[in-house]
Amino acid sequence: MSGVAIFRADYTDASHAAALVALLDAYASDPAGGGDGLSDFAKQHLVRELAARPQAYSVLAFDGSQPVGLVNCIEGFSTFACKPLVNVHDVAVLASHRGRGIAQQMLTLAEIIAKERGAVKMTLEVLSGNHGAVRLYERIGYAGYQLDPAMGTARFFQKWL
Repeated sequence: MSGVAIFRADYTDASHAAALVALLDAYASDPAGGGDGLSDFAKQHLVRELAARPQAYSVLAFDGSQPVGLVNCIEGFSTFACKPLVNVHDVAVLASHRGRGIAQQMLTLAEIIAKERGAVKMTLEVLSGNHGAVRLYERIGYAGYQLDPAMGTARFFQKWL
C-alpha cells in the first residue's frame, strides 16, 4: 500500500475540503450509502458546517494526490461514563482502493484522536448487508451494543425531521 497517506483532515485546506466532499458524494452515490449523491446544498455547505462544530473531525486517505478514503467522526457524550464518546458517522473508501487496509488505517487514526479527546468508546452503524464492512469492524474490535444479555442487543432507529 505504498503511496497511501492517512491523516486528519484540515477543514480550512481547500484540497482537503474538496476531497471530503468528493469522497462523501461518492459514498452517498454507492448502494451502501443510499444510492443518491449529496445534494447541492450539502456539497456547498458541508465542510463549513463541520468546521463550525468542534465535536467533528475527519480522517482522509490519499494515494499520491488522489483522495481515496474518508472517515467522519462526531463526538457525543456517554452519560453513564460521564465522558465523551465518538460516533464514526461515515467510512468511505473508493471501490478502486477497497481491500487494501485503508479503512482500518483511517479508523486507527480516528481512534487515536478519540482517545486524545478522552473518549470512552467509539460507536458506528453499518448495514447488515455490507458484509465486508461488518467483517472489518468485528475484526478490529467493534461488537453489537449490549448491557444485559437478557435485554438483547441495541437496535438503531431513525426519525426524519
